[in-house]
Amino acid sequence: MSDAVVTRFAPSPTGFLHIGGARTALFNWLYARARGGKFLLRIEDTDRARSTPEATEAILKGLSWLGLDHDGEVISQFARAERHAEVAQQLLAEGKAYKCFSTPEEIAAFREAAKAEGRSTLFRSPWRDADPASQPDAPYAIRIRAPQEGETVIRDQVQGDVRIRNDQLDDMILLRSDGTPVYMLAVVVDDHDMGVTHVIRGDDHLNNAARQMMIYQAMGWQVPVWAHIPLIHGPDGKKLSKRHGALGAQEYQAMGYPAAGMRNYLARLGWSHGDDEFFTDDQAKAWFDLDGIGKSPARFDVKKLENLCGQHMAISDDAALRQEIQAYLDAAGRPALSDQQAADLERAMFCLKDRARTFPELLEKAHFVLTSRPVEADEKAKKALDSVSNGILNELTPHLRNASWTRDDLEAVLNGFAEAQGTKFGKLAGPLRAVLAGRAVTPSVFDMMLVLGQDEVLARLTDAA
Repeated sequence: MSDAVVTRFAPSPTGFLHIGGARTALFNWLYARARGGKFLLRIEDTDRARSTPEATEAILKGLSWLGLDHDGEVISQFARAERHAEVAQQLLAEGKAYKCFSTPEEIAAFREAAKAEGRSTLFRSPWRDADPASQPDAPYAIRIRAPQEGETVIRDQVQGDVRIRNDQLDDMILLRSDGTPVYMLAVVVDDHDMGVTHVIRGDDHLNNAARQMMIYQAMGWQVPVWAHIPLIHGPDGKKLSKRHGALGAQEYQAMGYPAAGMRNYLARLGWSHGDDEFFTDDQAKAWFDLDGIGKSPARFDVKKLENLCGQHMAISDDAALRQEIQAYLDAAGRPALSDQQAADLERAMFCLKDRARTFPELLEKAHFVLTSRPVEADEKAKKALDSVSNGILNELTPHLRNASWTRDDLEAVLNGFAEAQGTKFGKLAGPLRAVLAGRAVTPSVFDMMLVLGQDEVLARLTDAA
């Protein structure tokens, strides 16, 4: 086996990309990318009744939004069913598996009786050591011969050594009586054939590892490195569910969270690097390792997410933010910005991106540059406009006609004008915000004037008068 790291993300296409799945994908992506390895994607679509092309599309879109690129083609598990069955037949031929003729009804009856008598409901097939001559001409499942003594040790990079007594393991079915492979077999065969070296997944799969190891060992294949990560809980400490709010990665895109902030936050959910909260992708790749993953569930905290998103927006490239905002508007079903609006937004970014945590917040602050004349003042802004303030703004207009339109000059003109009126600039700011933006909360008046330019500012003042 080569030394190259190969990880994988293997979601079932039965719905959106869950936020927990997104974090699993991120951990796999970071681990592979940091080590020059491969990050593969497999869609576990063997449940034909619940798997849909729409769900597959939603998962791919969610990964794409998060910037988690995968190597090679997307693998369909269902498409590999023949290969899975071939492995079951090989184990049968080698005597490491056997034909079981017990019917579902017989197994159910055994379990009910065992339950009623307080015995173990672990089914031991009577066909394990039966004479082949006694086998009926009837449908059969293929079961693996599980070890019956000793213990299986899962050497897990997160959970430590987990020991399971072999007398707790049943002879797992590999191939059902209708010839279809079970999920447990499919996962192992796919991971082996794809060359997966590290299986990083939720700790709800921990017990599966013991059963999957039986197949690796029976086939003489190298067992991958296991890393079972704790689940994500809501702020109340219960498993993350609908009552905690949004669950799908794309819902967060549609709510206007930047992808870089989401990556940073998801990386910090259950993994840590010292006390570092805010970090870039390059830092995350350099630092990420399995020993930084905690054993207990992480709690999802929207305030922390927003805080990190704000920090990432502040350091983002303006043109990249403009692109991501257009993608957000599309995801949220909101009208796109015109080319002119997008260009104006990018010009204004210097006075917008430091004070917003989400794209809706940023766009609200950008209202002054995205709106067109005549500017409609909202209820709060109207309160700053009365006959007195309008009269004062009228007097201000000629002073602005002669200003050289640099920040220093504008500050000097406005402060000088306020002084001549026997007031402070703060008293002018409210009416100016109302006239320039139609809002009471905006970027600084000077920043807005610089972005809008002299002609537009004078035109808005004239409109108000």
